[in-house]
Amino acid sequence: MKKWLAVLLIITLPEICFAEERVEAVKDEAVNIYLVRHGKTLFNTFDRVQGWADSPLTEEGLRVARFVGQGMKGIKFDRFYVSDAGRHRETIAAILQQADVSGYQLRELKGLREAFFGGFEGDFNENMAAAAARRLGIKDSAALYARMKSGALPISEAINAIAEADSKGLAENYLQIKARTQSALNAIAESAQKEGDKNVLVVSSGTAMQIMISDLTNDSDKNKPIANGAVIKIISRDGKYQVSEIGTMRYIEAGRKMLDAR
Repeated sequence: MKKWLAVLLIITLPEICFAEERVEAVKDEAVNIYLVRHGKTLFNTFDRVQGWADSPLTEEGLRVARFVGQGMKGIKFDRFYVSDAGRHRETIAAILQQADVSGYQLRELKGLREAFFGGFEGDFNENMAAAAARRLGIKDSAALYARMKSGALPISEAINAIAEADSKGLAENYLQIKARTQSALNAIAESAQKEGDKNVLVVSSGTAMQIMISDLTNDSDKNKPIANGAVIKIISRDGKYQVSEIGTMRYIEAGRKMLDAR
């Protein structure tokens, strides 16, 4: 009996080892997470503050979303995420329609919402920027925007200044937004590993995307505003993240060239 058991172990042990190696290989496989900022909206056009407030995409916003879809046509996406905002749903629908993707299941995560700007919601962006500039001891909104565009002003400082300047005391601060956006990112990455997903498409908003990656990279581009339709690419592997692209417009540009050539 002991001899037969020894022989059985010798035969099956390599198979067990190989199985463990295969499981480990799946576990360590990279997941590509593509974060796309929604297309241009009515509030964007009117230069109004748009956090948890929502407005529909404009024709220009839909056009840019279609460019993104065309530019991403070569990527086989396994999973799709948005927040509960209408502009996010509209954007991903336009992207996937252009990319000839149908029959997909959309997953919603409230953690992917834009920052909540409290009493500034619906106000002009310039008024919110001016109030934040005063908190930071910066000359005016124009000077604040200049620092943001250059990447010289950390997004944490900018968003905390807005929260402090909100007379209603309702605006989210940096740590609150980071906690929920990174919780959403972790949920997406963990689900992808569990389900064997390789490429995941996520539509969110600019400030939320910036804060999500704020401590995942040292690249100063993380502090620069994200354009409508621009993409942040995150590579997730074994519980760790690498931010490989920040605010890239290459999918829009590639899609525009292909559609214009028709």
